[in-house]
Amino acid sequence: MASRVVLLGVLFGVLIPVDMVPVKNSTGVHEGKLRLKRKYSDELMDRDEMTAMDQILEVNSRLRVPTGLPFREGDIAYSYVRSAINCPGNACLWPKSIDGFVYVPYILSPVYDDMDRITIETGMQEISSGTCIKFIPRTHEASFLDIQPRYGCWSFLGQTGGSQTLSLQTPGCMWSGIAAHEFMHALGFVHEQSRSDRDHYVTIVWKNILPEQIHNFRKQATNNLNSPYDYSSVMHYGRYAFSEEGGPTIIPKPDPYIPIGQRDGPSTLDLHKINLLYSCDANE
Repeated sequence: MASRVVLLGVLFGVLIPVDMVPVKNSTGVHEGKLRLKRKYSDELMDRDEMTAMDQILEVNSRLRVPTGLPFREGDIAYSYVRSAINCPGNACLWPKSIDGFVYVPYILSPVYDDMDRITIETGMQEISSGTCIKFIPRTHEASFLDIQPRYGCWSFLGQTGGSQTLSLQTPGCMWSGIAAHEFMHALGFVHEQSRSDRDHYVTIVWKNILPEQIHNFRKQATNNLNSPYDYSSVMHYGRYAFSEEGGPTIIPKPDPYIPIGQRDGPSTLDLHKINLLYSCDANE
């Protein structure tokens, strides 16, 4: 009898903790696998830790891209007529006015509510406050940004001429840092890790990238403006961008723990590079 009591006690001690553990769905084992691969940061993806590009990719991954409007690097739109991802000879820059400012006319869709407009205009202000770029409501200008809440978060590269759509879907893209990111594309900037010299500063972990997304990690023939590589650029991919199974796809070097990317808005170096590209004299 005593032995039966001991046996029941052992079984009870084993079964009770198991029964108290919350039931997990079938992804639990997979999630555990992902955690083991996350060597260079804590849990991902806490919403508070997402970079602007993390959020952009999350929103855009749910898109059905319109026919004839493919994306490069996740959020740079191009038409088959104008497929270059860079602009040789600065041919895609917005023109500079005689007063030293670069005016970028825009119109905002009436679909946006007041909070959306504030978010988008904050993204503009974060660029304008430190550069000679001035976003102005369009009056009669032939070339302008047509900011619309369609198909996710994306922009064409630089000035394309005429009306050019810049998409900031609501609510998914309604972070001022995302707006600033897309405006920097419209000013002519690609992503930071696409720089021609990026291999000196980051390691691309090709084996961790979704096979169909490998093309998004190609280096570009960029004008680096003799400026330092910027791990904290709002234009930088997050550490796990396009990851196949949760492992890092980009590792900084020589220190793999350096944070990369953010969502707060243009970094000091981002603003500096805008000023260099557009030969701004003010606010440098």
